[in-house]
Amino acid sequence: MRRRDLIALVGGAFATGLATCPFAAAAAEAYPSRPITIIVPFGAGSGTDIVTRIIAQPLGIALNQNIVVDNRQGANGAIAATYVAKAPPDGYTLLMSTNSPHSANPFLLKNIAYDPVKDFAAVTRIGSFTLMLVVNPAVPVKTISELIAYAKAHPGKLSFGSGSNGSAGHLAGEAFKAETGVNMVHVPYKGGAPAMQALLAGDTQLMFDNLANSTPQLKAGKIKALAVTTAKRSALSPELPTLAETGLPGFDIYTWWGFMAPAGTPKEIIAKWNAEVARILATPEMKTFFAQQGAEPAPTSPEEFAALIRREIPKYAKIVKDSGAKVD
Repeated sequence: MRRRDLIALVGGAFATGLATCPFAAAAAEAYPSRPITIIVPFGAGSGTDIVTRIIAQPLGIALNQNIVVDNRQGANGAIAATYVAKAPPDGYTLLMSTNSPHSANPFLLKNIAYDPVKDFAAVTRIGSFTLMLVVNPAVPVKTISELIAYAKAHPGKLSFGSGSNGSAGHLAGEAFKAETGVNMVHVPYKGGAPAMQALLAGDTQLMFDNLANSTPQLKAGKIKALAVTTAKRSALSPELPTLAETGLPGFDIYTWWGFMAPAGTPKEIIAKWNAEVARILATPEMKTFFAQQGAEPAPTSPEEFAALIRREIPKYAKIVKDSGAKVD
């Protein structure tokens, strides 16, 4: 299904209007009375941008307001996060965040201008997608143990690509290096598509990639998948073992998306967004869309989402410290 058709289906499913919820203050009762802006930390056409726009359409219908998607890319998401952290806490500027600005940047970048916990109010997680470790067929391995043995027998010969410095794919590779002791070279590209092309061409030998980007090449037999990076097997590729199963206990890296608001945003507004997003993500249209992206919708309460971010921060601190990863 094409993106345009899917947007039309999603819009039709939510044309019934908006659900109301009580507000304590008169100002909150009128919310929203003007257009809302969602800031996206990555460029137009990125996975985060596509997810934001597909959700913004039914959200606008539900809230009876225009929702503007504003791409403010740069500094691994720090530019967008800084902008939202300093925005008025009135519910009219929100961030579609990911692991990068909220879990990894405090350790990858020097002197970021926001606190990922204190400067934001968690609204809800949107969903997550699993990464899989894929290799070029020329690499003579079929399992993770064989890959580790091959890498140790050929130190520095293997390189892994990623969509960018500081991405989940980059940090998954760095964590793999740190936990196995193998010597691999990281090669960042400007997006997942060129990174995949490099893998297909043999310029790199492996990649920690999302399912949506890798699945077509897997079906065509152009790459091999060895494992997934999450703690549990993916419902979308249940035949693949986890890295934890293959001898790396505790390995659990994936990409999440979620809405964040500036700290101090009224709880009633956050509750309204949380309820509407959960309702939208439960629809068949959204489940179909996420499956096409190799992802799974995973809404949470604001408290659960905030707790997830607090758990993620020390995990990424350790990965960055152990690996020496950095973003230029």
